[in-house]
Amino acid sequence: MLLAPRKYKLLIATGIFPPQVGGPATYSKLLLDKLPEKGFDVKVESYGWTEGYPKLLRYIIFSLRVLKNSFWADIVYAQDPVFGLAVLCAAKLTGRRFYLKIVGDYAWEQGTQRFGVKDFLDEFSVNYGKYNWRVRFLKKVQKFVADRADRIVTPSQYLKNIVSNWGVKANKITVIYNSFNIPAINVSKTQKSHRTIISAGRLVPWKGFETLIELMPEIRKEFGEVKLTIAGDGPDKERLERRIKETASQDFVHLLGQLTQDKLFKHIQESDAFILNTAYEGFSHQLLEVMAIGTPIVTTKVGGNPELIDNEENGLLVSYNNKDELKKTISKVLNDREFASGLASSARNKVKQFSEEKMLNQLSVFLMA
Repeated sequence: MLLAPRKYKLLIATGIFPPQVGGPATYSKLLLDKLPEKGFDVKVESYGWTEGYPKLLRYIIFSLRVLKNSFWADIVYAQDPVFGLAVLCAAKLTGRRFYLKIVGDYAWEQGTQRFGVKDFLDEFSVNYGKYNWRVRFLKKVQKFVADRADRIVTPSQYLKNIVSNWGVKANKITVIYNSFNIPAINVSKTQKSHRTIISAGRLVPWKGFETLIELMPEIRKEFGEVKLTIAGDGPDKERLERRIKETASQDFVHLLGQLTQDKLFKHIQESDAFILNTAYEGFSHQLLEVMAIGTPIVTTKVGGNPELIDNEENGLLVSYNNKDELKKTISKVLNDREFASGLASSARNKVKQFSEEKMLNQLSVFLMA
């Protein structure tokens, strides 16, 4: 009698989980639902489940829950290197394999928002020592955890290179692109009396929204009735509102605020171009959504963007905050409808490469190796 293959017991430790929203929550829920079909028993522990307790007590409760479930697991899979410190300790205490997913640099993200970091991520990843002790402490924590992980997953080659810059051995880092379920979207565009450019994202300095606002008067000189809409919320909201007033752009630049997914998709669908003038992207789920919708993309050749966008094939790549390049590429999209349509068609085809089944198969092999 043949015995069924043994199931691997996988504990996923994450900072957030549905109904909380965000990439780690969506990813963890997908693994909980789908990995049992690949031969895994799966449990999840989320720091988000401790909400309501004081911060230190939350971390203690989360750590104890992870430790308890680590005795059950064969593999402990942390979704973040800073929260992952507790997960690492639990895995080492119980003798379990410790795997880690890294989707960004937490020290840089916190540093730019709270601790005066001015460098972009590429420079920061090798030159963080000049910043204050809080930044250096976060950096040391995430490197400590990454160094002691048995294996690491990143969702792009760019992020693999960033983690390698920390001094982590590249041969234990595997790139597995995130999956993307193509939403059911009506890609036909409604008739309107003006052209619309849209951008979206968290309102933070490195997203380059201010440059787009400043560029709009020049775009309107060439094309007349063109409007810019920006979807999202964040700490730069008031500054961007002031910049709109300073450039007398209130009639043709609009901040939409945080939108539901359906409303955002509708705005993107009805726009003539999607612009992402960003200084950093690890692996942009936003770009995948726009590619699926079929709106032509202009974005920067930074981070993981060139892994999604092939210049002049399924989108256009420019330098960050380069007004001349931005104006030239936006003009090209607005002037040449046939060219723009070709970009959109190629983008919809490329999105198919990021299937859920492909990601799950690659992750299953990674976890069982």
